[in-house]
Amino acid sequence: MDRIIPIAAWIAAAYLVGGIPFGFLIGKARGVDVRTVGSKNIGATNVFRTVGKKWGLVAFACDVLKGLVPTLLAKRFAADPSWLPLAVGVACVVGHMLTPYMKFKGGKGVATAFGMLIGLVPALVGVAFALFALVFACSNYISLGSISAAAFLMVAVWFPILGTEGRANLPQCILVSAIAAFVIFKHRANIGRLLSGTESKIYLFKK
Repeated sequence: MDRIIPIAAWIAAAYLVGGIPFGFLIGKARGVDVRTVGSKNIGATNVFRTVGKKWGLVAFACDVLKGLVPTLLAKRFAADPSWLPLAVGVACVVGHMLTPYMKFKGGKGVATAFGMLIGLVPALVGVAFALFALVFACSNYISLGSISAAAFLMVAVWFPILGTEGRANLPQCILVSAIAAFVIFKHRANIGRLLSGTESKIYLFKK
């Protein structure tokens, strides 16, 4: 029982941190309710579209950090049990997707999952981010870049040559794949718009 309480506290705290709706708060601070404009999503991409590039990048950084910092803290201070950093990272992502502060309606979890995975499998995430950047640069679709990176992670984590621990860490492989699959599922509306040619493009630099 003494072990269960600290574990539960780590996971609950990670969920509450992950649930902080930075995109919504940044939009509100700028006089925009991101739930009513653009894609009506509270994530960084919608902030980028509706509030401004600078504020979108700030929202993205905040969402990354809320996945990264708790995961790193768990790795540093709560190594026993060994799966706890993974559970903490997942709790952060779930908190972002199902935030308790907004009636369990949240973002798509890409940036927070990115932060979590930097803490768990940094080399693999570096490749996934390069893929995201390449797809986004070529298409100007953030959603397509996100989906491509998530699909890559879902498969690549199972290969020891790519993953930090590969098949030796079965729970990590399963949960990373599950999170990546859920991120893709959360983009189902974007996938529909991509197929129909109605998805909005985002240009980092004016044409």
